[in-house]
Amino acid sequence: MNKKSIVLFVVCLAGLLALQIKFVLPYMNEIAASDLFLVESKDLASPLPISNDMTAIAFSHCNTYIKKDLGEETAVAFANQPTNVWSLGNYEYIVNADAEITPKDAAGSMRHYVCRIQYQNGDDLSGVASIDNWNIEGINGLTDE
Repeated sequence: MNKKSIVLFVVCLAGLLALQIKFVLPYMNEIAASDLFLVESKDLASPLPISNDMTAIAFSHCNTYIKKDLGEETAVAFANQPTNVWSLGNYEYIVNADAEITPKDAAGSMRHYVCRIQYQNGDDLSGVASIDNWNIEGINGLTDE
């Protein structure tokens, strides 16, 4: 490589950096600050664990889903109440609870699970009792894997 190509490379690199700083980053900041990602809902997020009617229903639906997912061959005993439930806002919750899982031909074990669940009908709370109106985003902690 000769000296001219190194200088040209450095100049091009500096030009790309300047374009990014002057044009791309301000545009991305405008998008992030806009209402593009804003979801308006009566259910607000909480950094602290909460307990209300919706969290109790979310806990119940997580347990129903887990029971159905494990099948009839596995006995499951759930705690009476969740350990913690956090609201992510817009009727989306993270449920943290315990369950004793006993497979048909094995000893039972206590599992600490996490379930992420969201109510799909927004502020219309008339269908909260039906599990069909909820979406299980994910469950973790039920298996050794």
